Amino acid sequence: MIEIGAQVDLSHPPDRVWLALTDRQLIGRWFADAETVEGVPDRLLLHTAGLPGFEANVEVEVTERREPELIVLACDEAGRLSELTCAVTATKQGSRLEIREVTTHGAWSAEQHEPREQQLRQALTVRLPAILDWLAFQQVDLRRGDGGMTAELPLVGASGGPARARRRRRQVAAALVGVVAVGGVAAWVALPAGSEQRAAPPSAASPSPSATPVEVAATPRPTTSARPSRTAASPPARPSRNPSAKPSPTLTSAPPPPPPLTASYDTDSSRLFGYTGEVVLGNPAATAVEGWVVVVSLADGSTVDDADGADWRQNGRSVTFTGAAVPAGGSQTFRFDVRDNRPKAREPETCTVDGNPCAGL
Repeated sequence: MIEIGAQVDLSHPPDRVWLALTDRQLIGRWFADAETVEGVPDRLLLHTAGLPGFEANVEVEVTERREPELIVLACDEAGRLSELTCAVTATKQGSRLEIREVTTHGAWSAEQHEPREQQLRQALTVRLPAILDWLAFQQVDLRRGDGGMTAELPLVGASGGPARARRRRRQVAAALVGVVAVGGVAAWVALPAGSEQRAAPPSAASPSPSATPVEVAATPRPTTSARPSRTAASPPARPSRNPSAKPSPTLTSAPPPPPPLTASYDTDSSRLFGYTGEVVLGNPAATAVEGWVVVVSLADGSTVDDADGADWRQNGRSVTFTGAAVPAGGSQTFRFDVRDNRPKAREPETCTVDGNPCAGL
């Protein structure tokens, strides 16, 4: 039994991926031209002859079907039989497609196996994502209003709705914080001048009690007026010595700084007009690390469409990511989708965590 397998993460919902797997015309766009077999339902003839790893056309028949999760095909390539399983799983980014083909009669030669698997991987990582992007574009309403260009285009895909909702919640939260801050400043500015004058008398009143004993003591003996002045000056000298002595042992006993965070970058999946980047943060310290900052420099013309596991903002080609604390001795992962209007968009040029370079770039 010889097996060929491939897996790809896609930024599209399972129902759109299912359509690309089952529609005859769409199959012809990303894999091979297909035609129905007359008189036999659920059977197609794939024109694979001449493709790398294929010696003849493949006749396929559906043996199991659970929309939009699973489809199993019995394949016949000139007497060589195999079973092809396509499984679609929903993910936070969209969906994951896993394809596995196992021979049930006959076998592929060594010259066929590797080119056949490469052909399948190229179809899944390049041509299929391009078709899915094209399908998503068909669902965008470019003529929503009569006033010319639309003010906002909807994001199509499983991650579009929640991402936009998260961004709107962050914008609302930022607006509320801004209102509270402005209200506090306005209250401070509006304080009446009399409030400062009312606060002044306690500081001015403190000398008056000390003056009264001096004045009373001056009647029987003038020399006693100098002694209270020296007695009043001595207490401030004692606190001044104590604070200067305490910080010195604190500085000498300060623990060494914790080791810095580590980060590694990887391109999780590629497609015709973009890719998904993944950054894994590692914390070798014995305490959790908060306030980390990851800065990714994209290639010219690339933009971040969404991120999962971190907050982000983009300024030109520089994208800054922040997020929750990384646990002690643990790790934290976040992903981000990059869009580019050029085929086969380039990966990021640089990646740093707290100013230190990420591994993988």
